[in-house]
Amino acid sequence: MSNDTNVDDPPTDALDSSPDSERNPDDDHEHERSRERQGERSPSDGNGDRSEDVDDLETPIDDDRSEFDGDSVQGDDTSDDDIETVEDLGSAVEVDPGVEVDEEIAEDDLLGGLKIDSTEDIEVPDRLVDQVIGQDEARDIIIKAAKQRRHVMMIGSPGTGKSMLAKAMSQLLPQEDLQDVLVYHNPDDGNAPKVRTVPAGKGEQIIDAHKEEARKRNQMRSILMWIIIAIIIGYAIISPASILLGILAAGIVWLIFRYTSRGTDAMVPNMIVDNGEQRTAPFEDATGAHAGALLGDVRHDPFQSGGMETPSHDRVEPGSIHKSNKGVLFVDEINTLDVRTQQKLMTAIQEGEFAITGQSERSSGAMVQTEPVPCDFVMIAAGNLDAMENMHPALRSRIKGYGYEVYMDDTIEDTPEMRRKYARFVAQEVERDGRLPHFTREAVEELLLEAKRRAGRKEHLTLLFRNLGGLVRVAGDIARAEDRELTTRDDVLQAKERSRSIEQQLADDYIERRKDYELQVTQDGVEGRVNGLAVMGEDSGIMLPVMAEIAPAQGGGKVIATGKLKEMAEESVQNVSAIIKKFSDVDLSEKDIHIQFVQAGQQGVDGDSASITVATAVISALEDIPVDQSVAMTGSLSVRGDVLPVGGVTHKIEAAAKAGCSKVIIPKANEQDVMIEDEYEEMVEIIPCSNISEVLDVALMGEPKKDSLVDRLKAITESAFDQRQGAVGSASGSNPSPQ
Repeated sequence: MSNDTNVDDPPTDALDSSPDSERNPDDDHEHERSRERQGERSPSDGNGDRSEDVDDLETPIDDDRSEFDGDSVQGDDTSDDDIETVEDLGSAVEVDPGVEVDEEIAEDDLLGGLKIDSTEDIEVPDRLVDQVIGQDEARDIIIKAAKQRRHVMMIGSPGTGKSMLAKAMSQLLPQEDLQDVLVYHNPDDGNAPKVRTVPAGKGEQIIDAHKEEARKRNQMRSILMWIIIAIIIGYAIISPASILLGILAAGIVWLIFRYTSRGTDAMVPNMIVDNGEQRTAPFEDATGAHAGALLGDVRHDPFQSGGMETPSHDRVEPGSIHKSNKGVLFVDEINTLDVRTQQKLMTAIQEGEFAITGQSERSSGAMVQTEPVPCDFVMIAAGNLDAMENMHPALRSRIKGYGYEVYMDDTIEDTPEMRRKYARFVAQEVERDGRLPHFTREAVEELLLEAKRRAGRKEHLTLLFRNLGGLVRVAGDIARAEDRELTTRDDVLQAKERSRSIEQQLADDYIERRKDYELQVTQDGVEGRVNGLAVMGEDSGIMLPVMAEIAPAQGGGKVIATGKLKEMAEESVQNVSAIIKKFSDVDLSEKDIHIQFVQAGQQGVDGDSASITVATAVISALEDIPVDQSVAMTGSLSVRGDVLPVGGVTHKIEAAAKAGCSKVIIPKANEQDVMIEDEYEEMVEIIPCSNISEVLDVALMGEPKKDSLVDRLKAITESAFDQRQGAVGSASGSNPSPQ
């Protein structure tokens, strides 16, 4: 980058940079690259007595300070003894050394033996990296990446702490070598502004020096202008015949001086990146940013000539990649960036600098292009699993080749240590919000039970902290509205009701409407009708009845299913048809099987968790055996009759209880995942089943025909099970992996 500018003899203190003689000759490669970008300016001696100010303004950079030695940044006033190194930051972060822990009861205690009366007793760590809970692998990677300045891509569910980890990295990076970036007018080509970097804090001093110089020049011009105007007016008064001509001449002189003064103002540089007040490495969240906000832009100027135009260097706007120089650039949902923007972002990562130009082709700014602007940032890309599909392969390769990829966990094993950290999480949310009352011990215990419940797995805790944090804030708002000093367990219980998701509210509304219109059948037995269970969203259960009818075939028997089935649901129906053909004595070549998912809604049916529901309904219709309508069920089904595990069993069981069912059939493999609320435990009986014969034994009514059918199915399924067990040497069919 060339920095040889001639800006009408600007002040030397605005141009001089640290001299070569004061630089360490053994600078590393990074500093050589930085110097190549910055260039070296020769100070002008045209200002005489101001040359002594150059040394005061342009303090040479101590290159040794830019070596990252692992110290986390605390500011210049922090003693060496108080600075904790990156190596001291491990995965095991104490909840609070000052809080007593009873190890004897830690295993059974909901708070892991933590002896507290409220979250006010828990001290929140200062560093964000110490506040991260559960994501130990990601946390250690962030620490390593900060030390080595590596890029990181984090993939996982929303709310698992990706943005928090990115902010934590910015606190671990060094801030001693931060820079201000100035853009200067180029007198040779107005559309090619020049760029210069200076140590952080020096940019404002340079601009002040330029403004002072411009003010003095304008003052001298003004004095000269008024002297000339006074002479013209005086001459006009002496010669009365030329008074009008004198006034006209004075006006022309005024316009000339006003027009030429704009050139002096244009010499003041534009500081596009100001790190003077920055105490840690910059952090820029560019999530959802358009191309101009991410890569920089040049404002449109409607006045492009005639002396009224804004100088091009004053219209330059930095992008997030430039503001994050020497810091962290965080881009969530990376796949939402268009391909061209991702390509340019990859170029910026590779080169460490990127010129700013207008992003709109129709703007006058498209004619302007600066010299390359430094953008030596560490990139944190994040997204869900689908982010990798639409991400530019070369950009991902760049991150993977020079950094790390990490998958964020959704749950973590329930241990005493993790329970103690969850208590600290509540304290962190209270402190971060700043307006919530602290939580009592009982309130924290209720939140911990909710974390277990939302995990969907036995002996696990959820790591979707954003949603759990929302519950904390709602409970705190309830307590604050009643002007209480502490948030109680009753506030948390009330918050759980108030903070129901839209899907849960819709599910409850559907259940109530079905009761009103008598679509919910919970008594006696009905042939071909089964109460299926489904989930809406992530945490909302709903009853979904399935009906089956057998009709004479109109040329070749077939299975006809309605209810806006999606691909996986259609495949599950085909699997069920294979089971029916094997287990039924009826000749299906002369029968059409009609299957209806009652009130599936506009969203349709996805997944295969209704497989045992469909199979039970069809077998009931074929054999004319009624189904007990007090029974609801959920479960996937293999083509050999094994009941396979499904998701959301807890919410499905609660939906069945709300609908009035007294029994719920679930896959035996899901038995460990049940975490229903206390109020539903007495309302329903949970029956785990491992194969279709067990399901039918519970669901069907009418003893003689039912017993005959179940005995026949048991003989078939047990024979198939024994064959598989002999083939593989283990009971893999009865304990399949979750789908």
